Amino acid sequence: MRKLVYFVASTIDGFIAAPDGSWEFMGVPEDVVAFMTGQYPETVPTHVRAALGIGDLPNRVFDTVVMGRNTYEPALKEGITSPYAHLRQIVFSRALTGSPDRSVQIVAEDPVAFVGKLKREPGSDIWLAGGGDLAGQLHSEIDELVLKVNPIVAGDGVRLAAHGFDPRRFTLVDATPLVSGVVVLHYRAL
Repeated sequence: MRKLVYFVASTIDGFIAAPDGSWEFMGVPEDVVAFMTGQYPETVPTHVRAALGIGDLPNRVFDTVVMGRNTYEPALKEGITSPYAHLRQIVFSRALTGSPDRSVQIVAEDPVAFVGKLKREPGSDIWLAGGGDLAGQLHSEIDELVLKVNPIVAGDGVRLAAHGFDPRRFTLVDATPLVSGVVVLHYRAL
């Protein structure tokens, strides 16, 4: 069965974005880009892949990306309607009534039921790109976490997973410290 993998950047104190949804304060150091292009090239947006020399690189881990509307919105504001054209793209939203791009599927139904069906389909793993609200809703479906923990304490913002108190244990699979101070932590659900 396919796994749902929450691959996301975070601060030390567990925020994936500022209160306004922006994430640029974390930056994207060169060693993080090298890690992403080497290990998870499909997580690099389509419009950036050619500039990094990975335009034709096949997907290694994921063939599908799921995200919430707030994660999709920044691309739309830049005129990018299909940010991950090299993946099957699914955006969960009750506010968007139609897709601005035929390669992006807008889903208004329950994310847990929908992702449960996706996991039973044949294919590679599924990348949960964010945001915190969707990750909270999919809390029980997340099989693995890959956190790019930035050496920043934000104090407030969009939480890694916005859900009520519902502890769930994960086991550490790998820890990769990078020169920039970012540590990539890979966890698997128990």
